[in-house]
Amino acid sequence: MPSVTTLEDTLARWSRNDPARSRVAMTVARMAEACTEIARIISQGPLGGTFGAATGKKSGVDPQKMLDLLANERIAESLKNAPVAALFSEELDVPEPLTSGAPLLVAVDPIDGSSNIDANLTIGTIFSILPAIEGLSPAVQFLQPGTRQLAAGFAVYGPYTTLALTVGEGTQIYTLDQPANRFVMTDRDVAIPIATHEYSINGSNYRHWDDAARTYVDDCLRGRDGPRGKDFNMRWTATPVAEFYRILSRGGIFLYPGDLRDGYALGRLRLIYEANPIAFIVEQAGGAASNGLTRILDIVPATLHQHVPLIAGSRAEVEYLVRLNREPHGQAERSPLFGRRGLFRT
Repeated sequence: MPSVTTLEDTLARWSRNDPARSRVAMTVARMAEACTEIARIISQGPLGGTFGAATGKKSGVDPQKMLDLLANERIAESLKNAPVAALFSEELDVPEPLTSGAPLLVAVDPIDGSSNIDANLTIGTIFSILPAIEGLSPAVQFLQPGTRQLAAGFAVYGPYTTLALTVGEGTQIYTLDQPANRFVMTDRDVAIPIATHEYSINGSNYRHWDDAARTYVDDCLRGRDGPRGKDFNMRWTATPVAEFYRILSRGGIFLYPGDLRDGYALGRLRLIYEANPIAFIVEQAGGAASNGLTRILDIVPATLHQHVPLIAGSRAEVEYLVRLNREPHGQAERSPLFGRRGLFRT
C-alpha cells in the first residue's frame, strides 16, 4: 500500500522545534477537526434536521440558516482547545473572546454558500489565522491587512470533502479520508495556470456592473472572434469556495465586482474572513487577487464586516481586468476597428 502524507504529518514537519509555528499548527488542526465534524453533519442532509431553515437573523445580506449557526458553534467549541484569543465570524456581530492572552486570532465564514444548502449543492468553510495584538480590543485586533495572515484555508463539502491550506509556503490540498477520520494530502504545491479559458461570475447582474466588468465579459463572450482571440466558458455556483477549488484545480478567474444595487457598491464578499484567506491561498498558488485596483492583501480593513469587490485567480486574467479598471475606456472600447483592444491597437 503506498504511503500517504496526512495533514498531521505536514504540520508536524513544518512546526518542528518552533513554538510559534506549533501554535499555528495546533490551530489549523483544530479547524480541520471542526471541518470534519461539519462535513459529517452535512452528509446527513434532511435526515440530520432542517439545516436550511432561517433563524430569523441576517448574516450579512443573507438570512442566517440553522447550518450557519451550527457550524459556527462547532468551530468555536474546537478552538477552545487552541491558543486562540478570539474568534470572529460572519455569524457574530463582534469577536467572541476565547482564551485570554493567547497569541492568535481566527476569522471564519462557517458556511460559505448558504443559499445552496437546501439544493444539495457544494458549500464550504473559510478561515484565516492572524497574530493577536496585545493591548488592543479584539474588535480592533482583527483590523489587520491580509499580509499579516499566518495561515488560511477553506474546506469544500462536495461529493467528497477537501481542504485547501496555506501556511505561507505554497498551497496544498488535502482530501478527507472519512473512515480514518483524517485529511490526506492529494495535491502538493498547487500551481494555478497563468492564463485561462474559464471565468466565474453571476451574469444576471450584468446590467448593474460598471463598464470595466461588462467590457471584460463582453470580450469573453465574443470568444475567438473578439479581441481575446479565444473561446471562454462561464461557470457560477454561488459558492465561492467551489469556484476557487476549480480554479486551483485547472485555472480560471472569479469575479464579484461592486455594482449599482443598494448595498453592493463594494461587492458582496467580506474582506476579513472571505477575501483575505482566499487571496492568500490563491497567491500562494501563483495566482493574483485584487479589488479591481488594489491587491486584496494590502487593504487595511476599516470595519469588521467590510465588503470588498474580489477578482482572483489566474494571474494574467486578473492583471488584464485591473488594466481595464485603471485605463479610461468607454463605448469605443467595444468597436473591433477603433477600440484600443481592437484590430488596430498597437
